[in-house]
Amino acid sequence: MIYPYKDKNPKIDPTVYIADHAVITGDVTIGEETSIWFNTVIRGDVAPTIIGKRCSIQDLSCLHQSPNNPLIIEDEVTVGHQVTLHSCVIRKRALIGMGSIILDGAEIGEGAFIGAGSLVPPGKKIPPNTLAMGSPAKVVREVTPEDRKDMDRIIAEYVEKGQYYKSLLK
Repeated sequence: MIYPYKDKNPKIDPTVYIADHAVITGDVTIGEETSIWFNTVIRGDVAPTIIGKRCSIQDLSCLHQSPNNPLIIEDEVTVGHQVTLHSCVIRKRALIGMGSIILDGAEIGEGAFIGAGSLVPPGKKIPPNTLAMGSPAKVVREVTPEDRKDMDRIIAEYVEKGQYYKSLLK
């Protein structure tokens, strides 16, 4: 379901796939070929949420903000199942593993990989092209060429899956 909130309406590119039972409300912008999966909630009722192109926001994720602190997700980001993102910045081509929580003011660098079940505390900066995991998340190593290949595969597969499911709705 897509809802306005007060004078704010979601701006969603026509190529976006939105699965059943996803909820998107308020000041939310979603870019081309992004997919929003089953039972995800994206609320833009406190500050803006901006989601770039070719992202996947997977099943049961929750995206929200604090006052005057937007949530920004750049292009080709993978957000795994059941992730919570709150007033943080996720840079291009990052991957946020299943069940992770990224809190206010945190920034995930370009091409970074956050391991499943991690907690990135408020204000924490994860450098580009690193793997961080744990609670609280700590950098454990650089992203390897094998990691990058797998991350790129996931981006492509979710764009393809989203567009396939979208084609069924026509």
